[in-house]
Amino acid sequence: MKDKIDFVMMWVDGNDPSWQKEKEKYEVNKGDKREIRFRDWENLHYWFRAVEKYAPWVNKIHFVTWGHLPKWLNVKHPKLNIVNHSDFLNENNLPVFNSRAIEVNLHRIPGLAEQFVYFNDDTFIIRPVKKRDFFKNGKPVDVAVPNPTPSRSRLGIGCAISNNMEIINTTFNKRKSIRRNFLKWFNLFYGIQVIGSICMIPWKHFASFSTRHIPHPYLKSTFKEVWENEEEILNKTSKSKFRSKDNVNQWLMRYWQLASGNFQPGKVKDGKNFMLTNHNEEALRSIKNQKYKMICLNDTVKITEFEKVKNEIINSFEGILDEKSDFEI
Repeated sequence: MKDKIDFVMMWVDGNDPSWQKEKEKYEVNKGDKREIRFRDWENLHYWFRAVEKYAPWVNKIHFVTWGHLPKWLNVKHPKLNIVNHSDFLNENNLPVFNSRAIEVNLHRIPGLAEQFVYFNDDTFIIRPVKKRDFFKNGKPVDVAVPNPTPSRSRLGIGCAISNNMEIINTTFNKRKSIRRNFLKWFNLFYGIQVIGSICMIPWKHFASFSTRHIPHPYLKSTFKEVWENEEEILNKTSKSKFRSKDNVNQWLMRYWQLASGNFQPGKVKDGKNFMLTNHNEEALRSIKNQKYKMICLNDTVKITEFEKVKNEIINSFEGILDEKSDFEI
């Protein structure tokens, strides 16, 4: 089937003592050690319930893990492919605790379909989605809106975005890219955000792209093309056991798809990213009322009452996904 679409989910059990011991062996003073990078929200089973209920058409789920698995997971499910890091990453780079190093190599997953959607474990489907929400005519559905301010955080994603954009701007001519795909850049699906595109017209280069922290559709062939052109920096990222300022990330592949025009415009309002704090009324209402098709529940340092917030999120998911899925034992 040419139109088959896979899902890729990357997960880590930060509470696994074996994983913690392995990580401590290598980290010394390296990497982003913040607890929010690895703490367990105990809501992964809702992700599987949502996929079964709202995206039953998915071809395969590739569940990428260091080696540990949730105790409740039905590993014999016909649509589930358990992928260990050693199954697709260079053995000389293992072990790795850097999500960026794993992400840029996703195309190497054995049996991965040409069309796939990449999920972090904090991104969820919360109402029915169709194949055309992710791909149209064999192209990823995305939003081409510029962003003039990549990041305001030293520990955030800003360095990777800057490194991504250096590659994009030395590979693509912004004005030619937009001229060739004018209606993809100035599209009614983007609503008021088109104004941002208009304001950025005088800039000769791409500043950055507006990035929604929701599941992203990719072509495996895009990853291969980027690797053919940028092997040096991708190898450097792949060898980084922990996040580094000289890393790129999977958004490089997304930006490549946008700059090359290899995408179809999608609706901005299909998804929403919530930066969680101790008070998350809007996020909880959005889950309960299923306001969006997809959401991201982004862990942040502003959460000082973790158990309270975690239980509130779980209760909200339970309201719409209370039935066990076939992915659970």
